[in-house]
Amino acid sequence: MNDIVKYEHHLPESAASIRAQVNRIQEVMQAVMKDGTHYGVIPGTPKPSLWKPGAEVLCATFRIAPSFGIEDLSNHDAVRYRITCVGTHQATSTVMGEGVGECSSNEEKYKWRKAYQREFDATPADRRRVKFGYDKYKEQDYEITQVRTEPADVANTVLKMAAKRAQVAMTLNVTAASDIFTQDIEDLPEGMQADAEARAPVRKPKAKGKPDAKRDEGTTQQTEQQPGAQAAFDGTLSEGQRRILQARLESAQVTADQFKTKFGIALADLPAAKFNDAAAWVREMAEANAQR
Repeated sequence: MNDIVKYEHHLPESAASIRAQVNRIQEVMQAVMKDGTHYGVIPGTPKPSLWKPGAEVLCATFRIAPSFGIEDLSNHDAVRYRITCVGTHQATSTVMGEGVGECSSNEEKYKWRKAYQREFDATPADRRRVKFGYDKYKEQDYEITQVRTEPADVANTVLKMAAKRAQVAMTLNVTAASDIFTQDIEDLPEGMQADAEARAPVRKPKAKGKPDAKRDEGTTQQTEQQPGAQAAFDGTLSEGQRRILQARLESAQVTADQFKTKFGIALADLPAAKFNDAAAWVREMAEANAQR
């Protein structure tokens, strides 16, 4: 069953055909999709979140062609789009279903941008703010001066985000994949994602080889490994390496909790031998985020 075929209007789908479709989604997820590229798991949530590249894979699997209808809800101070994505079966031209997505420049991540002090001082009071945060690595509070983003500067980004949300919603509706994937978690503001992550226990990866490598009060102990295997810890990152990774994480919009979930350890405690692996993963995450 390579696609949705023999779509009979007068007969309901059989349990076997529905089960076969769910099986195919699971097969594609295991064989083709990659965690961090096609979908992502937000700690504290029961299901992975489907991303646009993953939706495109499922549409290709079931030969679903998306088409978009755009509703412009913008005003003088914000751009806002509501998009309806209709999924049509390529072989039969049958409309399979649709999904709706919306995005606005008034969303937190689009509404504000960092400003230098002189720009901040010259901006009217109602179009600037000071945002407060907490640096987990330095363990101290910080503040950032921000000004309102010009809506026109993010109009194309907002349009693409609305289209992405609509396409993911359509894909979940048409393929009945909502029992496998969710959609809205990845679009939550960072603070709300952090709340969900904080409620979930951190899962540590299973140790390979002898499970007696320990880290205690900043000291490093090594155990003998099988020939060719890498020690669990062989010295933490240098300050330069940590700063490079930290900058790349911020640029890729990857949170500290996402990093810890991936590697089972905080960035500050990452072994130096894992630097290249971490850098490669952050690069993949940056590419995936750029496509979403």
